[in-house]
Amino acid sequence: MWYFAWILGLGLALTFGILNALWNEFSPDGAACDEVDCDEGPA
Repeated sequence: MWYFAWILGLGLALTFGILNALWNEFSPDGAACDEVDCDEGPA
């Protein structure tokens, strides 16, 4: 049953990554700066 834990772990990691990307996209700090070389925020 090791495969169940493996698939569950991959699913949770993928879900966490997607939610993190969505949160970064729609957060006020992320929306103010969409450029890669943004100078706003902590250095």
